[in-house]
Amino acid sequence: MAMVEVLLTGLADESSESKRLEEQLAVTRALGMGYYSPRFVNLGSGTQNVVQLSPAEVDQMVALQQQYGVRASSLASPLGKVKLLDVDDGTRNRFVDFDRYLSTEVDQALRIARALGARLVRGFSFYPPKGDDPWDHLALAAERLRAIAERCAEQGLLFGLEVEANLVGRTGELEAALWEQVNHPSLGLVFDGGNLVCQGYTSREVYQQYLAMKPGLLWLHVKDYLTPPMPETERLRGHVAENALKHFVPADRGDSGYPLIFKDLALTLQERTDQLQAQGVDGFFVDLEPHLKGGGQFGGFSGPDGYGVALRALSGVLDGAGVGYHLAGYEELRP
Repeated sequence: MAMVEVLLTGLADESSESKRLEEQLAVTRALGMGYYSPRFVNLGSGTQNVVQLSPAEVDQMVALQQQYGVRASSLASPLGKVKLLDVDDGTRNRFVDFDRYLSTEVDQALRIARALGARLVRGFSFYPPKGDDPWDHLALAAERLRAIAERCAEQGLLFGLEVEANLVGRTGELEAALWEQVNHPSLGLVFDGGNLVCQGYTSREVYQQYLAMKPGLLWLHVKDYLTPPMPETERLRGHVAENALKHFVPADRGDSGYPLIFKDLALTLQERTDQLQAQGVDGFFVDLEPHLKGGGQFGGFSGPDGYGVALRALSGVLDGAGVGYHLAGYEELRP
């Protein structure tokens, strides 16, 4: 019996300084990947987030995807990266009336995901007022995420809630609590170890947070972070200045503990793959988002060289954990 494989994909805008889609897709294919997660694109008239594109621009993306033989695994949207409450908390995060948000930005993102052929939509869990206990805002965030999940269900899509600093879902435990409260088949969770380590959590703590998210895990992001040596008492647990983070590293060098995480994932990978395929998803995606040359609140950059380094490091981690994957060879690239 053939080994079940994860499907390798990535936020390919990290590979291109210009964000030209042709460059992103060329790097994706050159590295042997057949999937990407569109986020920022430049179609010749400047860089935009993919959710801001016009129908004609989306058609242009579809044509380029077909030309390069690359499919969209998920729409790497910023949905949910807005304030939960209209409170001046000293941050520059936007507040948008939620009913208007649903009928404009959410619906627009879902239409684009369908047009690009992505069954998965990446999103977030809203910003509570800076300094507040996120647990105090769990119920309202879950209510809004349920409404988004219902919109996704109407479009035959799945919403992946990524764990990230400063949001309500900033830890694995909070993500699991949101998933349980929403309790909707179109909502799942997206683990990202680097987004936890940069908050000051140790490898052991990150693994425990992965286990908390495991029952609702929909796919997995790979970004890693190496915490500078410091006393435990100085480790950060509060607000993170995301644009000041500068210790991102490949997955085989950081504190996320990806080797152990992938060894555990291998135990349930067949079951997860079967469940996803039953929902119309090609399989379990591992989404590369390395930030090797810098990263912040809404994106990152690795360059084509850094993106390649990050993929080779990830491949080594998967090999060590006994997790199968596929990179295209010469025969598959021939016309």
